Amino acid sequence: MIAVSPRSLVTGLMAGVGMALLSGVADAGSTPENLTFLEKPITPEQIALGNDVYAEFCASCHGANLEGQKNWKRRLDTGRMPAPPHDASGHTWRHSDLELYAMTKFGIGAVVPGYESDMPAFEDVLSDEEIIAVLGYIKSVWSDEERAFQHNLNPKDRRAK
Repeated sequence: MIAVSPRSLVTGLMAGVGMALLSGVADAGSTPENLTFLEKPITPEQIALGNDVYAEFCASCHGANLEGQKNWKRRLDTGRMPAPPHDASGHTWRHSDLELYAMTKFGIGAVVPGYESDMPAFEDVLSDEEIIAVLGYIKSVWSDEERAFQHNLNPKDRRAK
């Protein structure tokens, strides 16, 4: 299991992932207002990429329509929890950008040490750009209120120094 301190995660994200965000296309015309990842706008192109990556790597567990697995709040026979929905009915929007990124890249244990999950780490499968695109796609279906709630969970000093 990979243990990642919040400080090293923030430092790594700001240094590496920030560059991926800065390289995105600037036209956000068809994206929901205030759709960002670490305060960088998510573009329509990122949402389209995220939709494609989600369909290939995430939908088999989290649902084609982000609905999650049936009875997602009840433990499976294995003792693990089913895949939660990523739409408004789930709790994804109650996690910060950094937490969502870490859970996707390094596995749930990066945010909740010792937690066992069926969700794999995607560190060796998806690029940072693809992870950000998937998270942007997921965030694009949330309401303005859910995006605002989630935005307020993000670190207050998000600028690289």
